[in-house]
Amino acid sequence: MAALALWRRNTYSSRLLVSLRHRAPFARQSTLASSATIEILGQRFPTDDYTNITPAIISRTHLQLHTTPAHPLSTLRTLIESAYPDFTHASTISPLVSPFKNFDELSFPADHPGRAVTDSYYVNRDMMLRTHTSAHEVEMFRAGETKWLLTADVYRRDEIDASHYPIFHQVEGARIFDTNAAGMKEVEEDNARLTSLLATANIVIEDIPHISPTNPVQPGHDPVFSELVAKNLKLSLNNLLLKVFGDVAGISAQEPLRVRWIEAYFPFTSPSFEVEVFFQGKWLEILGSGVIRQATLDTAGVQNKIGWAFGLGLERIAMVLFSIPDIRLFWSTDPRFLSQFKQGQINVFQPYSKYPSCFKDVSFWVPREFNLHENDFCDLVRDTAGDLVEDVKRIDQFVHPKTNRTSLCYRINYRSMDRSLSNEEINHVQSQVVARLKEQFGVEIR
Repeated sequence: MAALALWRRNTYSSRLLVSLRHRAPFARQSTLASSATIEILGQRFPTDDYTNITPAIISRTHLQLHTTPAHPLSTLRTLIESAYPDFTHASTISPLVSPFKNFDELSFPADHPGRAVTDSYYVNRDMMLRTHTSAHEVEMFRAGETKWLLTADVYRRDEIDASHYPIFHQVEGARIFDTNAAGMKEVEEDNARLTSLLATANIVIEDIPHISPTNPVQPGHDPVFSELVAKNLKLSLNNLLLKVFGDVAGISAQEPLRVRWIEAYFPFTSPSFEVEVFFQGKWLEILGSGVIRQATLDTAGVQNKIGWAFGLGLERIAMVLFSIPDIRLFWSTDPRFLSQFKQGQINVFQPYSKYPSCFKDVSFWVPREFNLHENDFCDLVRDTAGDLVEDVKRIDQFVHPKTNRTSLCYRINYRSMDRSLSNEEINHVQSQVVARLKEQFGVEIR
């Protein structure tokens, strides 16, 4: 299921619910919304009041860093795939999906915050960029795949800092079994095989019950079979984590790889789990997983099956394994970055420079009739300044006691990863940000 660099991010549990019907039309927000049509990946689409995708995002939809030879994300993808050699591996599926496919097929409620135009990129009301790899779960099962890995770029409107980017990459894995005696035998035999592999490995696992009152079996599932499937999921992922972290964690007889399981909640699995790895002195959230909701398999037309799924974010893990300090670096074309990596090898990134920051503040009054979301502001900054921006922080907000107008102040930290920036250059970029703020949102600069 969706890897939100953890499913927690995929399910948007930390986000505030923003109802679509309370949002202003996007004609004032997107530089493309005023055009009759837009072109993405060779296809043309009509625009409407939902259109909020930006040229900067469109320009990167074809890049697919996870398939670029020698790129850290490609190396990590192939390492994960090597742990599942007999699974189908998919990695080139288009990011264009319908909202129905992205949300409804996975039983997302109608008022789920992930649907909000403040969180997701919409081409129009009927088409969007996928927000998670789970958007393809039903189609994979519908195509008859019973065990598969799918790696893809996913898109999320988000804040700007060293660990967030509007495009990131996820791996989704799933396996299903027949709900009969032969299927149960298959699970039991695989559990025995995986247990044998782990028995000789230098790994310490802090486990929890496979099912519990707070992490229940789904109605209609055989509790015995569901517990076997949950155990198969855990054993499979323990072996995956050993594959990914075991060779680079510096483990020894004194320092085994430590893994712990935690109960979780996701709308598309039950029972559900998160997994953490103790790496470089701290516990890292790695992935979300669980027994697939039967409604998902029913939607795919798959009968008499039960199975598991997991999802993980590549950037989060790659930043740790390769010691990459800023998520923007994954998109760098600088040879000083790219030349450090070879396909199939994990090595520590060597910073080639740390260029100085250039801070610029912008303060403005927001029009009374318009509620400017922080992601709207961040998208405008990204689309204007690109990857010259390291982070954006709101440093002030107040409401005037007499006029009842809202004032916002944001501090933009400009810092290139590849070169020094002149104050003159940044002044020009900042003036473009201010001009677009006034044009698109009708703000009054203070």
